[in-house]
Amino acid sequence: MSSTSSINANGLDIRVIGDIIDENAYLSLTDIAKYKNIEDPRLVITNWLSSYTTVDFLAVWEELHNPNFNRLEFQSVRSARGRFIMTPKQWIENMNAIGISSKSGRYGGTYAHSDIAFEFASWISPEFKLYIIKDYQRLKKDEAERKAIGWDEKRAISKINYQIHTDAIQQFLIDDDISNSQKQLVFASEADMLNRALFGKRAYEWRNEHPNEAAKKENIRDYASAEELVILINLESLNAELIKQGLSQYERFYRLREVVKSQLDTLSRINTKKKLGNLNPRLLKGGDSVDN
Repeated sequence: MSSTSSINANGLDIRVIGDIIDENAYLSLTDIAKYKNIEDPRLVITNWLSSYTTVDFLAVWEELHNPNFNRLEFQSVRSARGRFIMTPKQWIENMNAIGISSKSGRYGGTYAHSDIAFEFASWISPEFKLYIIKDYQRLKKDEAERKAIGWDEKRAISKINYQIHTDAIQQFLIDDDISNSQKQLVFASEADMLNRALFGKRAYEWRNEHPNEAAKKENIRDYASAEELVILINLESLNAELIKQGLSQYERFYRLREVVKSQLDTLSRINTKKKLGNLNPRLLKGGDSVDN
């Protein structure tokens, strides 16, 4: 996962950046800290960092992952007497640390590698940490499935198949005398109809919900499951034929929506059978199996 995503821990959204599959994901400490103090999460992070137990843990993490960690500076801080105050900026700059990072801007904040983020969450609340881990694992599973063998090929086929769709729009829905901007509106309207039929939302609605992904020119279809991409390919072909038949967009939308429901149900049953096929036959029978 190269873009920004999020997990939901007991109702609290926590942003995640980096590659979760390669165990290089960073979670927002700012978001996690809101569980304890929604008004001033920075204070929560600073209080956590201003602890010898915390900096000792961070130092070990850096030594394991960061050859440029400033061990001498850390020893200087660690050997000082009395209470000390450590902010994320001070830790990053003085220790040349990589386990914690700060991002500026509207979607900025303090982030930390998942190892460190889980430690921070445990300091706030062991129960809350479990909620974070649970949805983090869910996100990791979803990302692994999205990147599974076949997803890229299905996405490529979908893009190729889209040409069939656009050709039908060009031939039957667009007059030669309209402007290029009007033509683009027609194409966008048809693409959004497919999005609504399959995903239940328009492209701009998804972009508003995922500003970081949108900034990287990604769209809702880049985050579709393999099953959804299969259905999208079918929808593009079917919509092209319905356009040729002269059906209105209103009529076509409800026809396509019924197709989506039917095919999702079919794919769901197929996946259920696959999962059951991997179970022990004795479990499926509810008791001991008897060989004939």
